[in-house]
Formats: sequence, C-alpha cells, structure tokens
Amino acid sequence: WFQRADKNKDGRMNFKEVQRLLKMMNVDMNEHHALRLFKDADKSESGTLEGEEFVLFYKALTQREEVLSLFQEFSEDGKKLTLLELVDFLQQEQLESEGTEELAMELIDKYEPSETARARHVLSVDGFLMYLCSPEGSIFNPQHRALWQDMNQPLCHYFISSSHNTYLIEDQIRGQSSIEGYIRALKRGCRCLEVDCWDGPNGEPMVYHGHTFTSKIPFREVVSTLGKYAFKTSDYPVILSLENHCSMEQQEVLAQQLKDILGEQLLTTTTHRRVPTQLPSPEDLKHKILLKGKKIGRLEDMLEGPGDEAPDVSDDENGAEAEERRKAKVGGIQHSCALQKDKETLAQALSDCVVYCKNVSFRGFREARSHSRPSEISSLSEAKARKLIRDSGNEFVRHNTWQLTRIYPSGMRTDSSNYSPQEMWNVGCQIVALNFQTAGTDMDLCDGLFSQNGRCGYVLKPPFMRDKETLFNPSDPSSREGPGPITLTIQVISGQQLPKVASSKAGAIIDPLVRVEIHGVPADQAHQETKYIENNGFNPRWDETLQFQLHVPELALVRFVVEDYDKTSRNDFVGQFTLAFANIKPGYRHIHLLSKDGTSMPPSSLFVHI
Repeated sequence: WFQRADKNKDGRMNFKEVQRLLKMMNVDMNEHHALRLFKDADKSESGTLEGEEFVLFYKALTQREEVLSLFQEFSEDGKKLTLLELVDFLQQEQLESEGTEELAMELIDKYEPSETARARHVLSVDGFLMYLCSPEGSIFNPQHRALWQDMNQPLCHYFISSSHNTYLIEDQIRGQSSIEGYIRALKRGCRCLEVDCWDGPNGEPMVYHGHTFTSKIPFREVVSTLGKYAFKTSDYPVILSLENHCSMEQQEVLAQQLKDILGEQLLTTTTHRRVPTQLPSPEDLKHKILLKGKKIGRLEDMLEGPGDEAPDVSDDENGAEAEERRKAKVGGIQHSCALQKDKETLAQALSDCVVYCKNVSFRGFREARSHSRPSEISSLSEAKARKLIRDSGNEFVRHNTWQLTRIYPSGMRTDSSNYSPQEMWNVGCQIVALNFQTAGTDMDLCDGLFSQNGRCGYVLKPPFMRDKETLFNPSDPSSREGPGPITLTIQVISGQQLPKVASSKAGAIIDPLVRVEIHGVPADQAHQETKYIENNGFNPRWDETLQFQLHVPELALVRFVVEDYDKTSRNDFVGQFTLAFANIKPGYRHIHLLSKDGTSMPPSSLFVHI
C-alpha cells in the first residue's frame, strides 16, 4: 500500500499523504489521534514517514489488544480462524443460530483483506477486526434496520415519529420560522408535522407561532415542501396537524391550496368509502397525506349526507370557550346551536379535508368509549397526560388500542426544550410531539426508537398494548402477560478514537467514562457508569460489567453515553448511541457513536460484550 501511494517514489510520506493513503485503505481515523501517532512514529523527526516507520504507525493506529486476545481464544494457531473456528465463535459468542456456516463464508468473502486467505476460506486477525467493526458486528441487529414489522395493523397500533411546531428551528418566542424545519423533520423520518395558520396579507394564509415574534412563512410554501419531501424517506402516511386560526375566507384558501398543491396525495375520503370500525393501516395509506383538524359533524355524514353533532375545540382551546361548551350539555337545542356555531367558524371545504383525524377535546376515557369513534383524536398537554398516567394508567393503555392520542410540550417550554417521550410511549400514546430542533436525551430516545423498521417513522407496539382488554399498566410491571424479568449484562470493554470535546483547550485529552441508561417503565428506569480513564481518548480500556433487570423489555430503550469526566464541573458530552432493547444483538459488538445532534462520527466507537 505504501509503495502504491508513494507517488514521487522517494520512499517517504508527509502527514497529508498518509491521511490520503489511510482513506484508500478504508481506515477511518480521527485527525487529532492520527497526528499524535504520526509524530510518535516519525523517529527521525523529518516530518515524514519512511516505509518501516509507516508500518509502525499503521500498527499503532489499528492494533487492538482486546480483539487480538479474543481472536486467539478461538484460533488454534493464533494466526487465522478456519471456517469451523469462525462458526464456533459465531454460535458460542455471537449467539447466531441459523445458517451460521453460510454467514461465516459471507463474512470471510466480505471482510478478509488477503486474497489468499479468502481463497482458503480463513479469516486473519485483520479480517476479524473488519467484521467486528462492520454492520454485521454492530450492536444493532442489521435485520431490524430494514422494514421488518407488520404494517397492516390499524394506525393506532404504532408509535409514530412526531414533531411539535415543525416550522420553528430555534425557540418559541423569537425564533426563525423556516421551510427548513419541515425538510429536516421529514428527512429524519418524522410522520406527523405541525402547522399553525393565521390570516396573512393579500388573502394569503401565513404560518408562524401566534402572538410571538417568530418570523412568518406562507402556507402554500409549507404545503409544496410537504408535497416534495413527504415520501423521500418513507412511503408511509404523513399526518399534517393543522392549528387553524384563520378567518372563513382564508380557510377557503387553505383548503384550495391543500387540494391544488397536493392533488392525489391528500386523503379526502375513507379508504373503502365506508364508515370505519377501526383505523386503516399504514399499508392502506401509503403515499397519503392526512389532515388532522376540526370537522363539522361526523365522518358518517360525509358518506351518508348531513347529520348533526356537538362541535369540538382545537388542541390549545382557551378556558372560557371550553367551559362554555362543557355547559352546553348535549341536549337538543344546544346540540344544533353548537353545530351551527361550528358551521359559522369552520369552512366546509376545510372540514371536508379532515377524514381520519378529527380533533375532539378530551372529556375522559368513559366518554370516549361511549361514542367509540376511531377516527377522532384528542391532544393532551404533557402535564395532563402525566396526570392520566398516574391516575388511570390501564385505561389510558386501553384507550390507545383503538384511538389515536397526541401529546404536545407544555406552553411554558418557550426555549423549545423537550419532555421525556418514554412515559407517554409506556401507555401507548402514538403521536408524542417533540421539538426536533432541540438536541438532547429526549430526541436521542426518539431517534433511537425510530432508527429501526427502515426508518419509516412507524414502530409496531408490543402485543399487550394492542389488545382492547389488556390489563397492562406501566406502573405495575406484573400486569404484562409474558415471561418474568430479563437480565441484561453489558461488559464495557474499550473505546476507539473518541473525539475531543469541542470546547476543550488545544492539546487537552479527555478522561472518558461510559454511562448506560435504561429508559422504560418506571420499574426499569436505571443507569450505571464505569470509572473514568485518565487522559486517553484513543483506546481507553474499562473492562467493567454493568447489569440491569428489565421487567418490560418490549418497551425498554438502552442509551450508551460517553462523557469527559470533570471533577469541578459537569462532565462534557462526547458521544451517544440509543436503541430499543428489541434491536440489540448479543455477543461481542461495536457501538458506533453519534454526536449531540444525532449525526455519525466515524471512527468513534465502543466495544462491548452483551
């Protein structure tokens, strides 16, 4: 390799050339670590490496003691793994059960760099390391990266990736409103977007956060962006949550723009033109955009001709209106008055665009059950949801087996901070809206849950959260039918080329520690951490074992966090990786770390045994 890259044949290479060579050899490296090793290998201090020095440098950069000793445990001669030795390793350590011989052949073909070894069906230590660092050697089950779940269940049986005030890319008071917010959310697999509409100049409705100083964007721009990007990342339906503050005239414009710009993509009638007894499935609604908003009358009236029914309020209803409507007990006169009032405040054309997601205000689980309309949806603030979880956890789980629920952040979160989506998922809430623009643990959990199933934005809930008669209550794990608790044992072995902390002084080296967090039902919430290793971000070794009991593994997410220990102030964040327990592969695995905003940072990783 060195000779191939030594363009001018002078037998030496400077750091830039060495970097290019490593790229050619497909060796990822962190510049800061590589430069330090380059200087160590440059014994002659010439600023260049000669052939022999390069070999030293390459070994220092790629050698992994812990991988070598694992390799030697299974290799009889310590130099290679035969096909059968590799099969033993895959079965005994990686707990691969089906087709291990085919898998072993595949891995050798794919990852063994030496042609002679490939021809002999053996794996060298270099090939073994390449396999361990590959997607097949990752902690994330590669079969679950693709679409692997049943997509034919009713919409309410899935967790749905959802964003709050999607148009904001900063805070909620003075922040920028931007089309970029929608593009970013859709590219991340988000399937429920929010739009706040207000009357704008020249009859053009505008999108912004009302009564604040956030900037404004025309509604038509949001809709055309949606039409363009809705199905780039996922084929499954997008729900557009409409917060409508427009006059009757501009509501007509909203409806017209939705129909003109989205055309066939906008769902305007039920899937079989029948009154639904349950919600359609993501599969039924592929490439469709559903409007969520207020609606005049009932869904059946659309299909059978007009009927009448009490109207409903918007998500963020104000107290006085709500009170007034509560007093209007559903008796004959009030009933038709209320319907009349809805007709006076809501344009029929816009109402007709709402099919499966009719906003209704939440008046208790019993009330919802008595109407039993799967096409209605209530929105609850995080505080209201927490109270319901506390007081009637099981009823909440049952409610979410047949109807959609949307949760939104408290109005006090003007800084666009988030709440933990986990407690809402624990009761089966499907549309848990988060501020996608705000990085942190809550968005890591969201990205972690939705990084599976082809990143399509829909994840099937476990069976005990899809059964209308379920006894499950997240505060009592024994209410879940199924085997008892599972023990998760994680040996944190080593770290590789961890990045420097952005704010650190030049030349500072991190003191890394690893924290493993379990996010799940209250009984499973836990975290443990390793000790910190002084001054080593290149190849820290912890060799520590952490253990957790999981009572409801189906709902658990596992978050690995690396921090730079600081005894005087808060530790600095270095990297993290979050995934659902259901997607973890056992055995010796690499965890490829992500940055604060969820982007990858090769070659930074952790090496663990599960």
